[in-house]
Amino acid sequence: MKTITIVGGGWLGKPLSQYLTSIGYQVFTSKTTPEGAAELEQQGLNSFVCDLNLGPEQLKDQLNIAPSDIVIGCFPPGFRRGAGDNYVTQWQNLIQAAKQSTAQRIVMVSSTTVYPNTATEMVEEHASLALAQSHGLFSDNAITMLTAEQALIDSGLSYAIVRCSGLVGPARHPSRFAARLKQVSEQAPANMLELKDAIGAVSYMALATHNTVVNATTPNTVSKAQFYQAALDSVGSSDPLPPVVQQPDKRIMADKIIALGYRFHFDHTLELV
Repeated sequence: MKTITIVGGGWLGKPLSQYLTSIGYQVFTSKTTPEGAAELEQQGLNSFVCDLNLGPEQLKDQLNIAPSDIVIGCFPPGFRRGAGDNYVTQWQNLIQAAKQSTAQRIVMVSSTTVYPNTATEMVEEHASLALAQSHGLFSDNAITMLTAEQALIDSGLSYAIVRCSGLVGPARHPSRFAARLKQVSEQAPANMLELKDAIGAVSYMALATHNTVVNATTPNTVSKAQFYQAALDSVGSSDPLPPVVQQPDKRIMADKIIALGYRFHFDHTLELV
């Protein structure tokens, strides 16, 4: 049975670790502080301290102590905290540590933030660092994430990149986000992913052998206006929607990961509310 190291034991990384442990894998999960690692240990998970901002040494030491077949990078880019500039360096450090260990496969939990600002159906080939450098439709955040993705693609390691849509689930019910939105559109698809399918998609690609990039997004959806209204209705909220507009936006497609054999727990975003 393979050994797996998860770098980042947060909202997604911790339940991912719990799931992989439950099906028989030996899993080690990192937190950036001793307190965070101790909390995971108290919950029955093997944990260690790793802050990739300090370089690759902590992770390299851990991978030498507990050699892993698969390493999963499951940490956010930190754009909201103004720390996005560190994301590429963090991935470079992770790749360097993995290459100096027994790791055979690296999985990046990425984001559909990488796609350009065009109102069309988005498949994986519509976002790459080369495209972003030659077209002005990609955001600075997209370029940062695509630079990190490219570092993994060029690493020579077996890899999978899983681009997740907006994550919802425990403690992240979509009704919580409705009031924070500046507007919602009747012409923009709600690209969302429930935690069970985030865990499922990342696990599936980690245990696969393809060197590939896939989207992880609920296959069928409605507009953002309809989705967030349904979310508010589901919790009995009388709060009004933000201003409703008619601005179209991109639709993320999940056809590739489905073709590879993954089956979603949730087929439609209205099942998530």
